[in-house]
Parts: sequence; C-alpha cells; structure tokens
Amino acid sequence: MRITEAARKLGMSPRMLRYREALGLLPPVREQGSHRRFGPEELSAVAQGVELEKRFDISPAELAFALRVMSEPTVAQAVRDLGLRIGRLQAPRRALDFEKEKALRLLQGGVPRGVQDGPRSRP
Repeated sequence: MRITEAARKLGMSPRMLRYREALGLLPPVREQGSHRRFGPEELSAVAQGVELEKRFDISPAELAFALRVMSEPTVAQAVRDLGLRIGRLQAPRRALDFEKEKALRLLQGGVPRGVQDGPRSRP
C-alpha cells in the first residue's frame, strides 16, 4: 500500500510517516530505486516504534538516537563517556580492582565475610 493509506491505518499523517522514515525508524526499502510500499512488516515496525514512544514518553527523534547509540560504537562510546562524567553511569569494576580492595581490607584488619567464626568442626 502507498504512504497515504499506510498513514491512515496507523492513525498519523503521511508527513509524520515520512519524518519517521527520514529518522531511520522504518525498515529499508526492499527494492532499490522503487517507491516505498507498506506491507504488514512495515506497518508493524512503525506501530512498535510508536508504542515505545508512548511507553517511555519519548519523541521519534529520541528513539532514533537510541537506535543510533546501539548500532554505532563511536556514538555509544561518546554517550558512555558523558554518562560517566556527569555521574549517570558508574565505571565497571574490574576483577583486579576487587582483589586490590580485598587486599587493602585484610591489611587494615578487616575480616572477610564468612570467616568470622573460624573453621567449623565436622560432626
């Protein structure tokens, strides 16, 4: 079906549907150089995006950016760096950091959990 009919079925204007396409929120056109035709898969994809926008109270542009973050490693890294800098994300703890903290606790006289009672005798 053409864009006008697809937009009507989705409850939006053709302009809004074209906007979503420009943002990359529609599956790619199957045949190069042809006009987009909307079938059940395309309608379902648009409906899923609209549902996400409503559920998370976000705009189509915000959803498109989230997809970009998930699909482009350099964008993901830049967003992760910002998240760390502003305190929205925590740096992942490495195993070496855990072992270092454990060693410092032992040097300071801290007793590891589960060792307080000493060895248990067997019945």
